[in-house]
Amino acid sequence: MDGLMKRIFLPLMLGGALLVQSAAGVADTLTLKAGHPDTYLVKKGDTLWDISAHFLDDPWRWPTLWGANPQIANPHLIYPGDRLTLVFINGEPRLVVKPLVRQSPQGRIQPKTGAVPVVDLALIRPYLIQNRVVAPDWLASQPVVLGGESPSRHHIAGDIIYVQGALTAGTKVGLYTGGRVFSRQQDGEVLGQEAILTAAGQVVSSGEISKVKLLTSYRESKAGNRILSIDDSALLPIYFMPRAAQVSTPAHVLASGIDIREMGKLDVVYLDRGAIDGVTAGDVFAVHRPGDTVVFNHDNQPVSSLERSRYENMLAAVSDTSIQLPPIYHGQIMVFKTFERTSLGLIMVNERPVRVHDKLSSPQPPLLGE
Repeated sequence: MDGLMKRIFLPLMLGGALLVQSAAGVADTLTLKAGHPDTYLVKKGDTLWDISAHFLDDPWRWPTLWGANPQIANPHLIYPGDRLTLVFINGEPRLVVKPLVRQSPQGRIQPKTGAVPVVDLALIRPYLIQNRVVAPDWLASQPVVLGGESPSRHHIAGDIIYVQGALTAGTKVGLYTGGRVFSRQQDGEVLGQEAILTAAGQVVSSGEISKVKLLTSYRESKAGNRILSIDDSALLPIYFMPRAAQVSTPAHVLASGIDIREMGKLDVVYLDRGAIDGVTAGDVFAVHRPGDTVVFNHDNQPVSSLERSRYENMLAAVSDTSIQLPPIYHGQIMVFKTFERTSLGLIMVNERPVRVHDKLSSPQPPLLGE
């Protein structure tokens, strides 16, 4: 009997292992975009994501397209004027770079502009510098702006303001105003409060009431603003390596960057997962919205939510015979900044409008033949 069982299960186990290996191989295989170019001349204003989109349906997979190429080990080596050529190495597509060369002893032209960024930094720079998400109680406990030397209610660059509490002279600080308080819809957990930078300055006098000279204004500052240290990490050069997000718990779109109902390509969004959940800058999420719930009427005909009567809506909520349709793909979001419990992301692909509470998951490469 044992021998018979071994003869039955061994082929099944081997077949299962081969199936897993085959699936893994498919997932690791790049599928080129139909009508892709063989070469591409990098232009001023290009981003690595946009360049990759000329060759791949999933631009977030560009590290695989370029990763095996020693000439592009560092994508910052790609500059406007470089020509990228598609080649195949061991049967896999790869990009190689041919620098722009002038026909003279000068060799490669040194570009006046910087290397090509992954995304357009102008789209996210204000959020990198000005937006933070912190615990509401912590924000309320920080030193507060009492007023200023100017009789004006609002303060701008060049003004001296008064702050309650002893601040270290010479320290660079930011003035922040409290924004929205974010909570996760699924469990009601408070994830933090927006702290929005209104101005930056330097402490010029320390005491029970300290003086701060405002050096830069982003919006009007006033009494009641809180004083926080400047987040130096937001001022450093940034570089994102796109990769499929890996989170063990469900993630959702938490809010829009500018509090609008529907968001599209290159809009900024907040996510309800952050560093504590393993989210890092460069993580790419696929956006889905739950499919419709279909019920059957008295004639046993399927009825969508748009066509249901009040009775059929009630039936959909309690009936065991209702059918949930598959989720609908809406686009992709790449994270560019993380906080403890939330993150900021940029919508990179937008097939349908994105809304708050849309579900986020790890993007999957297309199968061969799709």
